[in-house]
Amino acid sequence: MLQALTESLKQGTHLRQEEIQSAVDAMISEDISVEIKAAFLTALAGKGETVEEIAQFASSLRNMAVTPELDPDVRHSVILDVCGTGGDHQNTFNISTTVAILASAAGVFVAKHGNRAVTSKSGSADVLEALGIPVDLSPERAAQSLKDHGFVFLFAPHYHPAFKHIVPARKLCAANGQRTIFNFLGPLLNPLKPTAQLIGVPKPEICGKLGKVLQSLGVARGMVVNGEVGNGGFLDELSTVGANHVAEFYQDRAFHESTWNPDSFPIGRASITDLAGGDAQENAELVRQVLSGKLTGPKLDAVLLNAAAALFVAGKCESMSDGWELAQDIISSGKAAAQLESLAQG
Repeated sequence: MLQALTESLKQGTHLRQEEIQSAVDAMISEDISVEIKAAFLTALAGKGETVEEIAQFASSLRNMAVTPELDPDVRHSVILDVCGTGGDHQNTFNISTTVAILASAAGVFVAKHGNRAVTSKSGSADVLEALGIPVDLSPERAAQSLKDHGFVFLFAPHYHPAFKHIVPARKLCAANGQRTIFNFLGPLLNPLKPTAQLIGVPKPEICGKLGKVLQSLGVARGMVVNGEVGNGGFLDELSTVGANHVAEFYQDRAFHESTWNPDSFPIGRASITDLAGGDAQENAELVRQVLSGKLTGPKLDAVLLNAAAALFVAGKCESMSDGWELAQDIISSGKAAAQLESLAQG
């Protein structure tokens, strides 16, 4: 079946819903060779994945995930995820992870779904581990952490056991320089099915497509962003050093795409090199310095701008300008540092 679908994709034919389910079943089977799976992923990428295909793959894979049973009060609240797809090759410090902790300090339930580093020196799991925050919680402890602390990290491999039979094909594609649909899927597979999401992507043309996927998956409030950093480079975050490409939607507003410069925010002059990070230990120290208010300048500005978006998407403020001010207050009041300490203590 997978080989037949591969040939169909090479002819430019889009996959139907039942074909996608068959493809997912084949991808997670240990009886199908790595080469056949990689050929399918390569053909799908070559055709170009549609919104419907990405959404159906995400839905099918998410339904196979291990899902923590949440307290009813948490389940009926806004649950936010903040993450980037990676792949921008800018080696910045862990902006999204810093923002996630800050947003939880502001009273938002944050369920961050992530992994270890793939295209950078320090992924979300790596830096959280260096900060002393548990990254290998059982489903029961994960649900309790979200209830008690307003924050939980869901380590992707623990919650998607079926992926062990997909990983070799992804690695083979990567070794051949071939991106796959899984470059899109990571942020869409959070087993807690967040109601609000801020996602960063490495190319501006992905924003609209992934935004529509989020909307079709039932996310109530979503924003997909990409930032320019000069010299033809892009960032899978909102950029403080160049134009930003944004696709967003909210329950009471239509789907909207825009491009804007961050000139309306009090951002100092900077370049992408000012946002550079290091290994997990170095980045953990940067996170501590930012959240404690001891580090100002470009790295703080980057966190504040992205936190403004996260807090706005979560419905915690009426505008990004208000979100910037709220993020500043959370840091200056000591709430962000206290939240970091609380999370590290478990």
